[in-house]
Amino acid sequence: MDLDETLRELRQAAVPAFADVILVHLHDPLPVGDEESAAPVVLQVHSMARAPIAADTERSRTPFLKVAPMHSTVVHRVQVAVTGRLAELLLAGRPVFGDAPGIAPAMAELLGPTVHVQGSLPPGRRLIVAPLHGRRHLMGAVVLLRRPGRPAFTGDDLLVASQLATHTALGVQKAVMYGYEASVADTLQHRMLPSSLPEPTGVRMASRYLPASKTAQVGGDWYDAIPLPGNRIALIVGDVMGHSLASAAIMGQLRTIVQTLAGLDLPPHEVLHHLDEQAQRLGGDHIATCLYAIYDPISHRLLMANAGHPPALLLRPDGHVEVLRVPPGAPIGVGGVAFESTEMPAPTGAALLLYTDGLVESRDTDIGTGVAALRAHLQATAHGLGTSALEALCDHVLSTLGPGTRDDDIALLVARFEGFPMDSVGYWFLDPHPMTAGQARRLTRRTLRRWGLDALLDTTELMVSEVVTNAVRYASRPIALRLLRTDVLRCEVTDDSVQVPRMRQAEPGDEGGRGLFLVDELAQRWGATRLSTGKVVWFEQQIPRI
Repeated sequence: MDLDETLRELRQAAVPAFADVILVHLHDPLPVGDEESAAPVVLQVHSMARAPIAADTERSRTPFLKVAPMHSTVVHRVQVAVTGRLAELLLAGRPVFGDAPGIAPAMAELLGPTVHVQGSLPPGRRLIVAPLHGRRHLMGAVVLLRRPGRPAFTGDDLLVASQLATHTALGVQKAVMYGYEASVADTLQHRMLPSSLPEPTGVRMASRYLPASKTAQVGGDWYDAIPLPGNRIALIVGDVMGHSLASAAIMGQLRTIVQTLAGLDLPPHEVLHHLDEQAQRLGGDHIATCLYAIYDPISHRLLMANAGHPPALLLRPDGHVEVLRVPPGAPIGVGGVAFESTEMPAPTGAALLLYTDGLVESRDTDIGTGVAALRAHLQATAHGLGTSALEALCDHVLSTLGPGTRDDDIALLVARFEGFPMDSVGYWFLDPHPMTAGQARRLTRRTLRRWGLDALLDTTELMVSEVVTNAVRYASRPIALRLLRTDVLRCEVTDDSVQVPRMRQAEPGDEGGRGLFLVDELAQRWGATRLSTGKVVWFEQQIPRI
């Protein structure tokens, strides 16, 4: 799967047992896929090897060429005319001796950049040119040389050269295809990951993504953070089983599905349930693990559900590290398995660690042992990191990996809970009746005066009255009115009706229909979101600077 390794193995097999010098010329660029191969106008000297020469007296026995020692890959670009006899031989796919009619000038050009030819080419049959033919394309050529001190090549040696070239060409083609697929998968995966994390009030986040070692293919690890109504935040980490372009593609599809489900504001276990259904519809027996959590900075609570994923860790401000006990559930794609949401406190100053199994699992360590080791490491060394910079905490977590190659990708999402100041929240439940709008206006006026936001009194009262009036019209249960003060003033009205309001153009004679038009004119932003239990209509205003 590795181009350099393929060429190293060719060198080890052929030098010095079969030849003294090997030059590998590869098509530039190397063809990928099933497209028609372009004419091999440009060849590239990719690698060179020679048998060791002990002394200058032995070196003098090779008067026709001088070769630099080969300790590392040397690359030279050479232009090769392939319209003559050499092109015919390369395209025919059969190895030939260097003294074949009509190829001497082209051979001198092939050897020129790395082998100084003194006079003519090697006398006798001491040079073989073997084309590198993949399944569909000409990949290049191998040049094999022997010095005069050993026997010349024979007809049987052409068969050996043909076998060497055939196996090398297939290895080169496989390496090119693997590299192309890995590059596409890596690009796809990075494009699917969030370019930046949101910055909602009450929580700070940092993340890391580490690809596996170069010998492994790209996997399907992902993480996400999605703002929800009411200043809540959904924290997600997932992992599609396998390492391939398909894994990265399925990861992208599942992440998109999760974002759509999060927009419906469903509880975690319902998100995983619908995600499991959609994964089965994708077909192909795709299996993934996923952990979905919702943090509410106002109630200081955490709601979490797990689908076969490694457990989250909670690093408390005092340095104690807790493995959060959430029913693991079955992986996504299994089907027919119920998921369960677990609610727990989210202390201010604590840090939540979500990660994929590449952080805790290896060939020598199972997930359970790895989780215990990570917890012990943080317990012993991370005292105080829960309230420090999250970037430093991410680096500290990854320091548990130690040196060496990684068998799997790693996605890490860390969130520190800061909570929402209670003196910046107003929250009421109001029974739906004709007097509710007036009650909502009085509560809003009283709260804004306490916050010193008198400049926003009139506009906020008017918008609250319009939104609450609309909610009372359709609600059958108490509605919720919530005011939040951050860098903006946010108002949320929640009711149990799933009918989302739409702004319409009222006619001159209509008595109603202008409420949302007023909200649209007066608010900086507004919107309506359907929930699993109804809907929430919200609007925001910029707080004047003093």
